[in-house]
Formats: sequence, structure tokens, C-alpha cells
Amino acid sequence: MSKLLSRSQRVYTGSALIILALVVVGASFPKAFGNFANSALNSISHVFGWLYLLSVFGFVIFLVGLAFSRYGKIRLGEPYSQPEYSFFSWVSMLLAAGFGVGLVFYGLAEPVLHYLNPPYDDMPGSTPESARYAIQYSFFHWGISQWAGFSIVGLIIAYFQFRKNKSGLVSTVVQPLTDKLPQAARQPTSDGLNILAVVATVMGVATSLGLGVLQINGGLNQMFGVPDTTLWKFIILAVMCGCYTLSSYSGLDKGIQWLSNINLALCLGLMGWVLFTGPTIFILNTIVVGIGDYIQNFIAMSLRMDPFEDTGEDWISTWTVFYWAWVIAWSPFVGTFVARISKGRTIREYVMGVLIVPPLLACGFIGVFGGAGLHMELFGDAAGTLTAAADKDITSALFTFFEMMPFSNALSILAMCLIFVFLVTSADSASYIVAQMTDEGSLEPPLYKRLSWGLLISAICLTLIVAGGLKGLQTGALLAALPFVFVLYCMVFVLAKELRDDRRRMLLDLYEKHESMPVGADAFEARDILNDVWDEEDLEDADDEGNRSQTES
Repeated sequence: MSKLLSRSQRVYTGSALIILALVVVGASFPKAFGNFANSALNSISHVFGWLYLLSVFGFVIFLVGLAFSRYGKIRLGEPYSQPEYSFFSWVSMLLAAGFGVGLVFYGLAEPVLHYLNPPYDDMPGSTPESARYAIQYSFFHWGISQWAGFSIVGLIIAYFQFRKNKSGLVSTVVQPLTDKLPQAARQPTSDGLNILAVVATVMGVATSLGLGVLQINGGLNQMFGVPDTTLWKFIILAVMCGCYTLSSYSGLDKGIQWLSNINLALCLGLMGWVLFTGPTIFILNTIVVGIGDYIQNFIAMSLRMDPFEDTGEDWISTWTVFYWAWVIAWSPFVGTFVARISKGRTIREYVMGVLIVPPLLACGFIGVFGGAGLHMELFGDAAGTLTAAADKDITSALFTFFEMMPFSNALSILAMCLIFVFLVTSADSASYIVAQMTDEGSLEPPLYKRLSWGLLISAICLTLIVAGGLKGLQTGALLAALPFVFVLYCMVFVLAKELRDDRRRMLLDLYEKHESMPVGADAFEARDILNDVWDEEDLEDADDEGNRSQTES
């Protein structure tokens, strides 16, 4: 059968059947599926929590070291290519693809919940001390570490796709390793890796979409009394699918880019309104203190576990471990999408842009909404209202917050529009990327694959919501991330080897160009002729590499 199908058909069919099987099983046995979700969530978090924390911290160290190394000058494309998108559009699409729905879902609710239930068992809740830790850990969860998981995959895919002119598939990246397997095992292994990446992507995206659907349903329930039922969740997903289909016909350059710019404008507009109509000085002070605490305690938070306490479902597993598993599960989607829009940028520019700009926007959003919410709890007349709402139903926290502000209905409607546009953008982006992954890495996958994956992602999203609610969504991300983290290690290993060989080839090429220059051309003239890409140290390395190569030959 495998010989009758092309590689793209095998990957498309295999991954689609797995997702469809999960949908059928979850819809047929929702109670059993939900019980399994709860059990698996606790077990995986407890057994493999250390692996998720260590992996994400390692990705941060690797990326920062790579950016400031001599490999940082390597361009994700031809040696002298330029970025395809403007900086604003690039950042807008990063924001929409990376954390749009999740940030709106947790941006206010997470600091409020940490304020009520602090990260440490011996710390009393609802105190100024717990408020400070609430902001610190919220910044940590949405900061550099989260984007390191996305960035590592995006960097690897972009390097192989645009630098090496190979398909942007996981199997292509790890081909140097799979080529060492017996001939009969190579094709099944490659197909299995691609299918694993697709399934991880679908589950990660379904988690994000599910959060948005739950929050829109919660907002409609609070504002208009719309019941919180499966039917309404289905209606929300159906409307999203209709809008996403229209966007799909426009393609990446029009549909997703246009929606991403709308997302950023709405997001900044809501942030500005809350900042300037709320406790402005308190919010600004909160952001500054939060960033300071975050930087000061980054390593301790990154490697924090509770091995000496047997508390069952502990705070770290519920929050940090889930976040990092979600990041790893979502990384094939976000990484592939980020790679697609980052062609032409240098590794240094890519890493610094992705690890700084989106986390700053996230911290700004959390600082504004979380800071305003904590001010209401600490100094407001209705102290306790927001924490009670978030603790009872996290999906309604944002809309309870807006009820205590001027023009509450308009703000709630704008927030639901923002969430909905994020949903459409995420679905459009995800279906594009998954279609690309099941079409041998094609930059223009066929429309039928994009539409079919949009429907399957929506179906698994609804299944996880019905069977397990929020825990069902969390479990889906955890299960998908566990095997993929080992694939990520293989990808990083191959990238490090390829970068070393790539720089050696670049230095030899530079040596030949330098040697061919007229007598008297010094390092400064050489640097000007080579478009300011190289400096004197590079020229010295090129001379050393050239002399070594001649000696070896």
C-alpha cells in the first residue's frame, strides 16, 4: 500500500486517520475519554515534568548562544537575500500565530489566580506579596522560555528550507540521522516523524482554539445569557470555520497578514484604553517590577521543581509543566509558520527578534490587564469580585473585569472580536502549515488540504472540549508533546553540525574572494566589497581556514 501512495499522500492519510480516530473515540465514549484525560494529565506532569523544564531552559541557552556566536551572521536564505515582510507585519504575524488566543485567555486570569493561589504553598493568598509573585510568574510563563520553544523549530525549518533549499519537513531535517538506519526502515521512520509532527501540531492548535471557544462562550453567557453548552461551542466553531474558509482563499500574503494586522491593532487599542483609563502609574510600576523580578529569578523559575513535597497535583505541574508541554506540542505549527515569514533574516536578527519583541508584547499585555486587575483586588471597592469570578470560571474573568470599567459592553464586544479574529487567524495559519507539512513542505499547498485540515482541527477541538473541558485540552497538548521533545533534540543536533559545516564553506568562499582581489586591497576594502557582512576577525578566520584546506589537500 505504501508503494502505491506518494510520501505526501502517506503522511496526509496517516495523520488524518489518527486525528479522525481520536474524534470518533472521544465522541463515542466522552466520559471514558474524559477520565483518561484527567489520569494522563496528572501522570505525565508528575513523571516527565523535569524533562519539559530542562528542555525549554536548554533551548533558551542554545538560541542565545547561537545568536551571539559567529554563526549568527548566517542568513536564513541566500547569502545576500532580504526579508520578505516589513518589521511591523512580521511582528504582527508572530503575535497572531504564537500566542494570540492563549494570551487573551490567560492575560488577566493568570495573575489573578496566582494572586489567589500563590506559587508557593507557604505563602498566603490575596496579599501584596502574592500579587508581586503573580506578575513575576505570569511574565515567566509568557516570556522568553515560551518563545524559545517556538523559535528553535522555526530556526531549524527556515535554515533547511531557505538556506539548504530542502522541504520544510521534520524528516528532511533529521535525514542525516535516518540515513544511518537500514534501507527498509528509512521510509517508515521518515513518514512516522512527519505524522508525529502533524499530530502534535493539530493537538497543540486545538488546545489554543479550544481556549478561545471557551472564552467567547463565557463572554456571551455573561453578557447576553447565552447558555454554556456544547451546541453553542459548536456554533462558535462553525462560524469560525466559515470565516477561516474565506480567509483561506486569500492566501498567506493577504488573508493571514491582513487579519494579523487587525489583531495587533485591536490588541494595542484595548491595552491603551485600560492603561490610560485605569491606574496608569500602578500599571507602569507593576510592569517595571515584574520585569525586574523575572530577570532576577529567571534561572530559579526555569528549573524549579518540588521533589521534597508529595502534594499530588502541585502548582508547577498545573501551570509551568503544562505551558511548556503546550509550547512543545505547538512548536511545529508556530515554528513552521515563523520560518515561512522569516526568510531572508540573519540567525542573530531572527533569534533576537523572536525572543524579545513578542515576549515584550506579552509582558506588556499581562502587565496592563493583570496590573489593573490586581489593583482592583488590592485597593478597589469590589475587592474579591474578580478573584471569585476567575476561580469559579476562568473564561468569564476578562468580562467581569470589563464590567468594572467605563464602557464595559463596548470593551467586552471588542474583546470577543479580538478573540474571534485570533481564532480565525490561528485556524487559517494552522491549516496552512499542516497542509504544507502533509504536502512535502510545499510553500503553496492545495486548497483542499487546507480546508480539510481546518475541519479536522475544529473537530478534535470540539471533541476535547466536550470530553474533558479545559483539562481535556491540556491533556491533548501534553500527550502530543512527549514524543516530539525527543525529535527536537535530534533536530538541534543536526542543526549544530550543519551550521559548523556551513560556516566552513562560507569561510572558504570568502578566502577565495579575498585572495582574488587586486594587490593592496585591505580588510576594509574587502569588507565593503562583500556588503559589510564580514569583519576583520572573519577575514582572519577565512585565511586560517583557507590555509588549512590547502595544507590538507
